[in-house]
Amino acid sequence: MEFSNPFDNPEGHFYILQNAQQQYSLWPEPCALPEGWQVVCAPASQDACTAWLAQHWQTLTPAHHAQ
Repeated sequence: MEFSNPFDNPEGHFYILQNAQQQYSLWPEPCALPEGWQVVCAPASQDACTAWLAQHWQTLTPAHHAQ
């Protein structure tokens, strides 16, 4: 099955990106990287990225909101 939206492809490979507020994002490998975000993990399967995020991202609160 071909997915028209690369964000929805469960078989795709994704980067894990981080911005200045220390938020993370899963980003499809074939898409141009957004400005202001840095790659923190090489492209991997969606499952591998989800596992990495579960281990490394403990809060949804941006760093600038942390008390």
